[in-house]
Amino acid sequence: MTTENAPALPQDRLANASAIEVLEWAHQTFDSRVALACSFGAEDVALLHMCQRVTTEFRVFSLDTGRLNTETYETMDRLRTRYNVDIEVLFPRSEGVQRMVREHGINLFYDSIQHRKQCCAIRKIEPLKRVLHTLDAWVTGLRRDQNVTRLSTSKVEWDAANGIVKLNPLADWTEDDVWKYIDEHNVPFNPLHKRGYPSIGCEPCTRSISPDEDPRSGRWWWESPETKECGLHLHSEKR
Repeated sequence: MTTENAPALPQDRLANASAIEVLEWAHQTFDSRVALACSFGAEDVALLHMCQRVTTEFRVFSLDTGRLNTETYETMDRLRTRYNVDIEVLFPRSEGVQRMVREHGINLFYDSIQHRKQCCAIRKIEPLKRVLHTLDAWVTGLRRDQNVTRLSTSKVEWDAANGIVKLNPLADWTEDDVWKYIDEHNVPFNPLHKRGYPSIGCEPCTRSISPDEDPRSGRWWWESPETKECGLHLHSEKR
């Protein structure tokens, strides 16, 4: 679906809706053609729990880049067991990874923004596009206060880059809101969060931070804040 024939979205009605209400609308509207993108950070595990409250048939997928922390895999297994949920795990194409490593080395992302984005494109964006091709809408854990690149995030958007509806039920939540939900519902979470990792991605591109640092400062810490996106979340249009 192109931008020209993108669907009209209930921006006004969902702007002040709760996260659960957004997910209920998504399920009623798209049924099996909507899925949660889950990387097992705090926002994502909270959303996974909410999705299971809406319907046990809510689709969940995750991108395994091959460079994740052991704690992330352990969290995936804990959630899979706790909620008996089928998590669709997608991997990058091996030939693309092999060619990239052969040409630029295993840790090319430290060399330049260009190489870092190339790694993200092969390990994340290509697998994401594969699964989005099977969907009409996807759910993310984006919050407006996470980074300067996310200040305009809406609860429902048109993802023009992928030709799909994008739902951000936690757009207006704070970090405290997320942790309150996790604590209230005893949701399993990544133990790295308690070791100074507010944002968790690939192991070599994520570090712990001090309490006075910006929550996203541990991601690609060698870059400026304006470039700290992997390409999964490009600017979306409000329709």
